[in-house]
Amino acid sequence: ELLPSAGPDVEPRVGVLSCSHRAQELCLLTLGFVCLFCLQNVRIDPSSISFNMWKDIPVPFYMSVYFFEVLNPKEVLQGAKPALNQRGPYVYREFRYKTNITFHDNDTVSFLEYRKLFFRPDLSNGTEDEYIVVPNILMMGAAVMMEDLPNFVKLLLSGALAGLKQEAFMNRTVKEIMWGYEDPLIDTINTLVPGLIPFKGKFGLFVELNNSNSGLFTVHRGMKNISRVHMVDSWNGLKKVNYWQSNECNMINGTAGEMWPPFMSPTSLEFYSPDACRSMTLVYEQSGKFEGVPTYRFVAPKTLFANGTDYPPNEGFCPCLQSGIQNVSSCRLNAPMFISHPHFYNADPVLVNAVDGLHPSRDKHALFLDVHPMTGIPMNCSIKLQLNLYIKHVSGIIQTGKIKPVVLPLLWFAESGSIEGSVLKQFYTNLVLIPSLLEYLQYIFLGLSVPLIISAAVLM
Repeated sequence: ELLPSAGPDVEPRVGVLSCSHRAQELCLLTLGFVCLFCLQNVRIDPSSISFNMWKDIPVPFYMSVYFFEVLNPKEVLQGAKPALNQRGPYVYREFRYKTNITFHDNDTVSFLEYRKLFFRPDLSNGTEDEYIVVPNILMMGAAVMMEDLPNFVKLLLSGALAGLKQEAFMNRTVKEIMWGYEDPLIDTINTLVPGLIPFKGKFGLFVELNNSNSGLFTVHRGMKNISRVHMVDSWNGLKKVNYWQSNECNMINGTAGEMWPPFMSPTSLEFYSPDACRSMTLVYEQSGKFEGVPTYRFVAPKTLFANGTDYPPNEGFCPCLQSGIQNVSSCRLNAPMFISHPHFYNADPVLVNAVDGLHPSRDKHALFLDVHPMTGIPMNCSIKLQLNLYIKHVSGIIQTGKIKPVVLPLLWFAESGSIEGSVLKQFYTNLVLIPSLLEYLQYIFLGLSVPLIISAAVLM
């Protein structure tokens, strides 16, 4: 009597298990599809569809530069607080491409990445031919650098400055300040103090940026270990730099700032910045979406440019002044240069109050990086930094007048870019649309299994 009743009871259960298995298989298929796409497209492999994207970055980057014009240079020479006016932006289209790509047997690849910038007057608020009053960066920097030298050397420099009609502030065009100008002061300083400024020719804040590379990066390809892909193995042959006072600060951590290993966790990310001469750590802020693609947003912690007193791990970057600025003189020819967030955002209020005309704002001046966590590929970013010059009266150099010590903002810039066009469409299709369709099919299979489950329960 048991055998006949077993037949009807078994069939529904087989059907339920079959549908359940199909749903599980479809769920695994969805996950497998996404993982396979990630693995195939983040490895640095000439046969992958993403290799050309990695080699010649298709994302349109723009560099927007804002200058701080000094409105009261004569008063500053008499000890007054500097009054600043922000000018710009002066916008440049930035093209990036890699050369000297060399594959190594230890699953790494070396390359040089070049940048070319072209002025975009249609996107700018002003032209490169506009004049702006700024500190005489070369003269004021050299004065502070020579502060501890014998008085007769400083008197010689002061006389040479007078003969060359050099003053503490200069009125030059945007193009000259950025891309360089001929200055006889370079040869004069090299004659008085050989090696103080070991360069010749034009002087400009961005003279070495255009048509130049950021150093020889060697990164992991991820063919053997996907969790190491894009991580820096060395920079210019170095495993660590020697600019700073501690091993921790000298370490080269993270990636080159282009991509990160896939399957990211919402914690932090690291990259090495040749511009800042150090590794930087950004922290997770929130999850979101960029044009429908899921992202993690990473931002700079308040400790990024904190001094050693407020954040002891940064002691190696000292000698420090107030929190919120980092002394980069050790990697900038010993010139008294500092980097910070624009308008001294997240810095000690003393820095903001030392000048007039600054208005720090999170919306305008905080940097961010939106990364697709499954692939580690940035979707949208805006990296912002400010360049500052420490100026002061230097005894023996009359051109420095009665200038009070102050960290004076020179300019700030934002490098921004986002994935768009066909690349964005491919991302959305493969990482959002297809997985969503597969997920819906999974629910359909689960829905079809419900009547079978009910039937099995009734027959039981």
